[in-house]
Amino acid sequence: METGLTLVVLVVLLAVSFDFINGFHDTANAIATTVSTKALPPRIAIILAASMNFIGALTFTGVAKTIGGKIADPAQLDFGVLVVIAALLAAITWNLVTWWYGIPSSSSHALIGSLAGAVIASAGWGQINWSGFMDIFKALILSPIIALIGGYILMNLLYLLFSRVLTPPTKVNRGFRYFQILTAALQAFTHGTNDAQKAMGIIVFALVAANLQQDATHIPFWVQFICALAMGLGTSVGGWKIIKTVGGKITKIEPINGATADLTSATIIFSFTQLGMPVSSTHVISSAIMGVGAAKRFKNVNWGVAKRIVITWFITLPISAIIAALFYLVLALFL
Repeated sequence: METGLTLVVLVVLLAVSFDFINGFHDTANAIATTVSTKALPPRIAIILAASMNFIGALTFTGVAKTIGGKIADPAQLDFGVLVVIAALLAAITWNLVTWWYGIPSSSSHALIGSLAGAVIASAGWGQINWSGFMDIFKALILSPIIALIGGYILMNLLYLLFSRVLTPPTKVNRGFRYFQILTAALQAFTHGTNDAQKAMGIIVFALVAANLQQDATHIPFWVQFICALAMGLGTSVGGWKIIKTVGGKITKIEPINGATADLTSATIIFSFTQLGMPVSSTHVISSAIMGVGAAKRFKNVNWGVAKRIVITWFITLPISAIIAALFYLVLALFL
C-alpha cells in the first residue's frame, strides 16, 4: 500500500477536526468558573477563551515534539499514516461521545491512547517507546493529583489571609470576580500552549511516516497556525454541556474559589508545557475545583460527579486504544 499525499491531506483534515472538537469540548476548562460566578457573560467569556487559546497555541511547540516522536518512531512504521488516521478517528469518536453525555473526559488521554492502540495494531507492542509513553502517562496521572492538592492548599491560605484582615466576604468576592477575568484568560492561554500542540504533533508524526519530513522535532509554522486557528474556532463554538458539569455540578463556585481553581490549574498546565509534557486540562481544572471546594467544606464537593469523572479518566486510555486498533484493522482491509 502506497502512502500517498492524499492520505496525508486526510490526516491534516482529521487533525484540524480533532483540534476544533477539542476546542469546543474543552471550552469549559477556561470559562466554566467565570460563567458560573457571572464574572463575565457567556458570549464575552467564550470570545476571551478563543482568543487566548489561539495565542497560546502559537507560542510553544515542546508538547508537539513529544507527541510527534516520543510514543513511537514514525520512521519505523510501514503504515504510519494509516496509524495516524485510525488514531484520529478513534480520538474524535470518543470526544464526541463524552461531549454528548456532558462528561469532562480527556482529549489528551483519548489521542495518546488512540495513537498507542493504532501503533500496536499495526506493528505490535514492540514498536511502542515504552519509556516515552510512561513519561507521558506519569504526567497525565500526576497533574490532576497536584491540582487537587494545590487547589486545596492555596484555598486554605487565602481563607486564612482574609480571615485575619477581617475583610467582609461580599467585598472579597467582588474583588475576586474581577480577578477571575485575568485567571480565565490565563487558563485559556495555557490550554492553548498544551492542548493545541497535540494535533500539531500528530500531523508531524504523519509527515515523517510519509517521508515528507525527516525530523519529528521540527514543527512547521503552517502546522502550528492551522492547529491554533482550529482550536480557537472550536472554542468559540462552546461546550455548554461540559460547562454545566464543571461550573456547577462538582461544587458550588464563588469568585474566590473560582479564581483560585483557575490560577492553580493554569500554573500546573504551564509548568508541564515548559517540560514538554502533555496534560489533560479537563482533568487539571476539574481536580483544582475539587480541591478548592474541599478546602471550604469537604462535603460541599459532589463526590458522586467527581467519581464519575475519575472513572472516565481511567477508562479513556484503554477504550480509545481499542477503538483505534479496530479502526486500523478495518482501514487496513480497504486501503
